[in-house]
Amino acid sequence: MDIGVEISLYPLADDYRQRITAFLDRLRADGRLKIVTTSLSTQLFGPYEAVLGTLVREMQATFSEVDRAVFVMKVFGPLAAAGT
Repeated sequence: MDIGVEISLYPLADDYRQRITAFLDRLRADGRLKIVTTSLSTQLFGPYEAVLGTLVREMQATFSEVDRAVFVMKVFGPLAAAGT
């Protein structure tokens, strides 16, 4: 089953831009997901386990690197095909 997630990261740190870029780079490195980035959020599309597994791993990495951060997510699916 394919799903989509729209996610925004708000690191509560002075170097917030670098933290957001690092998070996005880690998401892209996974390679199993379709990723669409806008100025306000990032959308991830792919198999349920791959999308949520990647998010769990990378959100945990962000929380371990930043004292405080906020993630806002919308999860939608199932999708007929990834990215639709």
